[in-house]
Amino acid sequence: MKKAYRLFHDGALALMRAEWAGMRVDVEYCKRKKRLLSKKVNFYQHKLEKSKLAQLWKKRFRGKVNWNSNQQLSHILYHIMKITPPKLTATGAGATDNEALEKISVPGVDLILQIRRLKKIRDTYLEAFLREQVGGWMHPHFDLHTVRSYRSSSSSPNFQNIPKRDKEAMRVCRGAIYPRLGHLILSADFSGIEVMVACCYTKDERLIYDAVHGDMHRDMAMELYMLDSLDKHHPGERNFRQGGKNGFVFPQFYGDYYMNCAQGLLEWAKVAYRKDGTPGLVHLQDKGLVKLDKKGEIKNCDKFIEHVRIVEDQFWNVRYKGYTEWKERTWKEYQKRGYVEMFTGFRCGGVMRRNEVLNIPIQGSAFHCLLWSFIEIDRISEEEGWDSRLFGEIHDEMLIDTHPEELEHIKKTVERVTTVELPKAFSWIIVPLKVEIEVHPIDGCWAKKESH
Repeated sequence: MKKAYRLFHDGALALMRAEWAGMRVDVEYCKRKKRLLSKKVNFYQHKLEKSKLAQLWKKRFRGKVNWNSNQQLSHILYHIMKITPPKLTATGAGATDNEALEKISVPGVDLILQIRRLKKIRDTYLEAFLREQVGGWMHPHFDLHTVRSYRSSSSSPNFQNIPKRDKEAMRVCRGAIYPRLGHLILSADFSGIEVMVACCYTKDERLIYDAVHGDMHRDMAMELYMLDSLDKHHPGERNFRQGGKNGFVFPQFYGDYYMNCAQGLLEWAKVAYRKDGTPGLVHLQDKGLVKLDKKGEIKNCDKFIEHVRIVEDQFWNVRYKGYTEWKERTWKEYQKRGYVEMFTGFRCGGVMRRNEVLNIPIQGSAFHCLLWSFIEIDRISEEEGWDSRLFGEIHDEMLIDTHPEELEHIKKTVERVTTVELPKAFSWIIVPLKVEIEVHPIDGCWAKKESH
């Protein structure tokens, strides 16, 4: 535990220096984008109020309509329109969160989702940048004492919560953040670090092979969608692979089950298509896994759900049997001792769900790989007197405000620290690590990229 303490002691100091460095914020850009987003919100709100959904809403609640009320929306969708809830809340009511609404094909619901999305970009992110900046500079907090898994957190604003999956939201938010004048932003992202750490904990031979040499996301996509081939460079077929990755592999590793995975896989199938142009859902219908109506909507997917159940069983009891054995062993040890231990010296105890017990060691240790590297690069920058400086981190990614003349040296330093020095410091790492480096233009925002 002395090593764990030293990691967080040194980490707190390194993160403090990153907080002090801060990041430049384009204040006028934020204000301009907020005005534009407000216009878009008003436009979609006007369209929503003309929809059939809104007419039912107005008729039911008359002068008491609240377009932001989830309770009213739930009543209209599930009681007035008699739609079967795709998801329930803890109290058993029909859910109206984004995940649930995305599965409801009713005109007007798509407008609600768009309005929510735009408001979140405007009010949660851009407004926070404006609120926290002083003189065009923002200094987010990075803390090591608030998360149960011993990962970091961020506040004032939450820099780690900036959108990444929503490409437009990511572009708008990152478009506000700049390096110092004459500098550029370098980002270094550990590639698949949690899978690599899982290999170290479970020592599952098939998982290690797939992580180092194979492509489990492609393999699982081919099995789940019954594909005879998959070209991940083709835009349509790439979405099949994304379905395998985000709709099955990652959810399974984090403790989800086949029923939810099947729904996620079908969502990805809606935007996927074969090289010959066959849409993803039509392909699944040709394979006898789903039935579509005349509009191309899913009428029945029971066979696909059963197919996913069988694949899930093979995934854990055949393909990654060693991982399953580790999960059972770790759960039993927690039940006996009341805590789980990490390779990095940390101990997590107390009442935890099974998924937490199995995920915390992997998530925490993966972040500690980033933190150790962050500390080491911070130390080297101080010793060598870099003009460049670390200014932020997002669990498996670090950001460096970089002087152009130091760029090549910093790239080599980052690669050496993360892929050579880190495995020496953490002897439990038994697989090769990889870091992906992205370079953004000189005087350019975080949203713009250059090829390197």
